[in-house]
Amino acid sequence: MIDQIRRGDQAAFRMLVEQYGQHVFQTAYSVLREQKDAEDAAQEVFLQVYKSLPDYRSQGFKTWITRIAVHKAIDAKRRLNRRREDQMADGELIEHLPSAEEDVLGQLVRHEKKMLLEKKMDQLPAQHRDILNQFYIQEKSYDQIAREQDIAVKTVESRLYRARSWIRTHWKEEEWNE
Repeated sequence: MIDQIRRGDQAAFRMLVEQYGQHVFQTAYSVLREQKDAEDAAQEVFLQVYKSLPDYRSQGFKTWITRIAVHKAIDAKRRLNRRREDQMADGELIEHLPSAEEDVLGQLVRHEKKMLLEKKMDQLPAQHRDILNQFYIQEKSYDQIAREQDIAVKTVESRLYRARSWIRTHWKEEEWNE
């Protein structure tokens, strides 16, 4: 079949695509995890195969085409990642939401969890609440907290450790899954 394709037999090339199409798609999909992206990469694979067939040395065709598929999929993934980075750099944050209702539901769930967290934080002893608030909510570093409270960084670390231990002891996981 390879020799037929090299001589320009388009029917033989179509047979090759039919024979290896699913394998190439699955290989690309295993890297990209998106059907459309994997289909695009598979098309690029067969274009590359057609162009590179004169250089093919008749040694393990399936291995050869798989290697091309993996490289094309990796290239596509890099392009997609660069495009996403460029879009974020331009200030365009693209979110794919199936529906507005789902977005509202998600906001409601996040709001309820935040309210529950605030209620739980109020139950903490004051010294634990303050240190957790500064570290997790205000996102201050150990150094910042130590400077503001005029204490050693090791003291900040030990207070955070004790606060986390208190939470593990007093808060049950079931309470969060209501």
